[in-house]
Amino acid sequence: MTSTTAGACPHCGWPDHAEPFQVVSRHATAAGHTVWIRCGCGSLQVRVVDQRGMRIVSRSRPPAPDAVRARCGSAGP
Repeated sequence: MTSTTAGACPHCGWPDHAEPFQVVSRHATAAGHTVWIRCGCGSLQVRVVDQRGMRIVSRSRPPAPDAVRARCGSAGP
């Protein structure tokens, strides 16, 4: 897991408290919400939003360029 305390995405620098690039899913919990976010660089984040505010509890690496091409159906070079 990549550090979640930096205040910005460690892969592209997008600020953690800025508007998310893409909300993938949002789920209500007993204490608030869990929100899955995709950063502009492709990294996934799991955010918990509750009475204490918003916290990023997990963050992935961006997908490898070859994985993106394969997922989009391109065989690549």
